[in-house]
Amino acid sequence: MKQWTADGNGPVQPKQGVIHVPAGEGPTVWVDGDTYTLKAGHESTGGALAFLEASVPPGCGPAPHVHTREDEAYYLLSGELEILNGDTPFTARQGDFVYIPRGVAHRFKNVGLHVARMVFLFTPAGFDKFFLEAGDLARPGEQPQPWGPDRFGPILDLADGYGWQPGPEPGRPQER
Repeated sequence: MKQWTADGNGPVQPKQGVIHVPAGEGPTVWVDGDTYTLKAGHESTGGALAFLEASVPPGCGPAPHVHTREDEAYYLLSGELEILNGDTPFTARQGDFVYIPRGVAHRFKNVGLHVARMVFLFTPAGFDKFFLEAGDLARPGEQPQPWGPDRFGPILDLADGYGWQPGPEPGRPQER
C-alpha cells in the first residue's frame, strides 16, 4: 500500500540523505515470543528495504513459511538458530549470514539454551508493516510470551495480505 503526500499528488519519498537510528530506538514489538525492533522500513527508505533487529528466545521462531514479495536475509549476532531450507535443516551460528530468495520455504528456530540475536534485511520493504500491525507493543521490564492458538487465525489472514504463505512442516508430506 503506497502512502501519498498530503496533497494527493504523489507517493511519499524518503528524506534525502543518511538515515540514522540510534541504538535502542525504533518501534519494538513482540511477535509470538520474539522481539523485533524496526530500524528502517518502507517509510524511511521509500520502499527500498526494511531492516530489523530481533531477539529469539529458546524454543521460539516462526513456523515454516514463504515470502512471495520480498527476499530475506539475516546475520546472527549471537546464539544459534536451526534454519530450514525447504525441508533440509542446518544450524546457523554467531557471525553466519543467511539469504533466502522469495518463494523459498524456510523458518528459523532457536533450539539452543540462550537468546539468539540477529538483524534482518527484507528487500523490497513492505513486510516490516506486518510486524508493526501484527505485533504487540513491547513493554519494558516484561518478557514476551508465545501466542496461543486463538491468535493465529487472524494473524494468518493478516500475513496472507503481506504475501506470507505457510510452508510445509518438516517431516510432513506436502499437500498437492
